[in-house]
Amino acid sequence: MNAVLLVLVVLLALVAAFAVQNPGVIVVRFLTYSGYSSLLVVIVAAFAAGVLSAGLAGLPGFFRRRSVADVAARRIRELEAEIGDLKGKPGEPTPPAPGGTP
Repeated sequence: MNAVLLVLVVLLALVAAFAVQNPGVIVVRFLTYSGYSSLLVVIVAAFAAGVLSAGLAGLPGFFRRRSVADVAARRIRELEAEIGDLKGKPGEPTPPAPGGTP
């Protein structure tokens, strides 16, 4: 997590440096909308849209891994309970350890 945060901070610093060095006013046109804006605002908005898009694209994989981990944790609990039940049964001899003398 720390490496991801470090990469994000470095990338944000590079975007900010580029935006500060290009302070011009530009015309933004989208379909029928047209307006003036600072290049800084456009760059930061595009960067934020990219980060948001990447985060949304990663959500299905996150939820899939979380679901698989939940299933595995449930199975582990079941197996641990079964082991506890088997260890608690009296009267059953325990098998000898492998490599031991008969």
